[in-house]
Amino acid sequence: MNLQIPRSVLLVLHDVAPSTWADYQAFVAAVDALGSIPITWLVVPDFHKHDPLEHDPQLRKLLQQRLERGDELVLHGYHHCDEGPTPRSLREYVIRRLYTWEGEFSTLNCQQALTRLESGIELFRRHDWPLHGFVAPAWLMSPGTREALRQLPLRYTSDPQHLYRLPDFTGVDAPGLVWSARSAWRRGASKLIGEYRLRQLQEAPTIRLGLHPVDMRHAFSRDYWLATLERLLKDGRQPMTKIGWLNAQASLSDS
Repeated sequence: MNLQIPRSVLLVLHDVAPSTWADYQAFVAAVDALGSIPITWLVVPDFHKHDPLEHDPQLRKLLQQRLERGDELVLHGYHHCDEGPTPRSLREYVIRRLYTWEGEFSTLNCQQALTRLESGIELFRRHDWPLHGFVAPAWLMSPGTREALRQLPLRYTSDPQHLYRLPDFTGVDAPGLVWSARSAWRRGASKLIGEYRLRQLQEAPTIRLGLHPVDMRHAFSRDYWLATLERLLKDGRQPMTKIGWLNAQASLSDS
């Protein structure tokens, strides 16, 4: 018997924190109105070092409710800001200053990464939230971070185009779409690139939609993401969380 996982779409909300929930609130309500669509929430324990989740019982209650609906919570860094040493090469400068200022795990050694990862894991444990995955801010991981992840009870991490099973970092193709929405020209370019990528990925087993708070602050990008999700659902793609999709992959391999 030839078993196959249905083609899927994974809706992923990045940078979830007390200060960003207002950005996402209307969009999440619109998604909920489409039906039972699980969402993967990338949770930052203390966004930019002044936005601790522990100080917001309302958001914690909401996240608990989302878990009960079938959503997934993922650890997304700890502070989501880059406090590493000054870049020492042109390549490092481009990545850590032009591409992003938020690559928190881009320069950490193993012990530094372990300390922050274990603090994040402890937050999830205190609230009895199941935790399967870690996503580094801007997907940037130092060798020390990779070494630390091999020592922890996490099942996966990711980059823009793959999920990686831990602890051995076995790659699984999971292509994603993401926007740069901070200016009008970037939003226009992102839409063109997104449409091109969607045509390329028509037959891909899964497509990840990686949304950020800034996307929600502009009707142009917010409406695009909702319309794209609807289009992929109408195309027969099954909405899943990251861990749900990985579990389905594992079940297929074992059968």
